[in-house]
Amino acid sequence: MTAKATTGRVTRRRVRTRANLLDAAFGVFAAKGFGRVSIEEVCEAAGYSRGAFYSNFDSLDELFFALYEQRAGLIAEQVSAALASDGPALDVPAAVERVTEALLLDRDWLLVKTDFLVHAARAPEVARTLLEHRARLRNTIADRLARAGGHTALPAVLGGIDGAAHAVVAAYDGVTTQLLLDRDVVRARAWLGRLLTALLTDGSARQ
Repeated sequence: MTAKATTGRVTRRRVRTRANLLDAAFGVFAAKGFGRVSIEEVCEAAGYSRGAFYSNFDSLDELFFALYEQRAGLIAEQVSAALASDGPALDVPAAVERVTEALLLDRDWLLVKTDFLVHAARAPEVARTLLEHRARLRNTIADRLARAGGHTALPAVLGGIDGAAHAVVAAYDGVTTQLLLDRDVVRARAWLGRLLTALLTDGSARQ
């Protein structure tokens, strides 16, 4: 076997190990809460040693950010795809309907994310990194609104495109917080649709 083939196999095994650790960590974090989980518990759930963990991650924080990267990336892709169907003008009610139908509303993820938000609020370095990740979703929304500029009017009270993007993410945060408590995904999607339509229009658009 050549060195190249051996390296390729090692690389694939490492990628698989990393993915398995992330999957196991997600389940353990959702069940017990971030901050109540040890590296040993993640390793046990994944069936790996601490050595396998440290060959992929320096800490649980780093592992969580890898999880966040996955989910934030998926959500950004969902939003981008849902907003890409229109031409230069943006049909807000139709776009909102597509977004709310496609958007990931996973309660286990919301539990993990909420736990980590509390952790980040007490750790400035962690908070800065988390804010950078959250900005990515806002940028996706802002980019689409900017492409609709001159074709689609936004309510002046939002203070422009950046304000609108912040408002959209804030609405998502609020609705998903309620979802954590009542577990009603159908209701969460309906409320998110109403809120986003009201935010991005004068409130008279019918959904």
